[in-house]
Amino acid sequence: MVTRRARPRGANHYPRKIETPDVAALSEAAFGNGAEPPPERPALRADGPREESSRERAARRAAEIMGHLDGALEEGADELSLDTISVPEGWTYEWKRQTVYGKSDPAYDTKLARTGWESVPSDRHPSMMPKGHRGEITRDGLVLMERPQVITDRVRKIMYERARGAVRLKEQQLNEAPQGTFERVDEAGRPTARVRTTHSPVEIPVPTE
Repeated sequence: MVTRRARPRGANHYPRKIETPDVAALSEAAFGNGAEPPPERPALRADGPREESSRERAARRAAEIMGHLDGALEEGADELSLDTISVPEGWTYEWKRQTVYGKSDPAYDTKLARTGWESVPSDRHPSMMPKGHRGEITRDGLVLMERPQVITDRVRKIMYERARGAVRLKEQQLNEAPQGTFERVDEAGRPTARVRTTHSPVEIPVPTE
C-alpha cells in the first residue's frame, strides 16, 4: 500500500494578497510635472435634445414653403406657365396629355416617344412638385415634356407648310369653280366672296354654370 505524504503547510500554501493600487498616488505621479489632466466628459442630458418651440417650428416651415414656391404665393397664378423656370439651352418644353379621366392613351404615348418627346425629371425643377417627389412633373392630367429645339423647329415648319398648302388648294378650287357658283356682289357690283388668308386670334367662349 502506497501512502502519500501530506504536504507541509508552508508560506506558499495560501494565495498571495492582492494590494489595491493607490489611484491618487498614480495620478500625482502621472501629472505631477505640471501637465493638465484630461477634462472630464460632460454628463449626457437625461431629457435628450431640446424640443423646438411653436414659433421656431412655424419659422422653419415658412422657410420651407417659400423655398418650395420660389416666393410665388399667388393662389390664382397660372400653374401651366413656364415663364418662372429656366429651360435648358437647345431644348423646348411643352405640356402633353398624360391621362384623360384617369386613363392613359398608349397610342398617344407611342406617338410622343416617336417624335422625340421625353418627360422632364422633377429633380431638375424641384419647386414644381412637392418636396421629396421623384419622377415626372404633372398638372391635372398633363405631364411636362422636353425635346431638342432643332426637332421642334423642323416639325413646326412642316406643319406650317402643310397648312399653307391646304389654303392654296382651297384658293385653286375657288378659282376653278364654274361660272356663277360663288357669285356674290354688293350694291355697287363688287364681288363679296373672298377667301381670307390672314391669321387672327379667335376668342374661345367660356362656359357659364
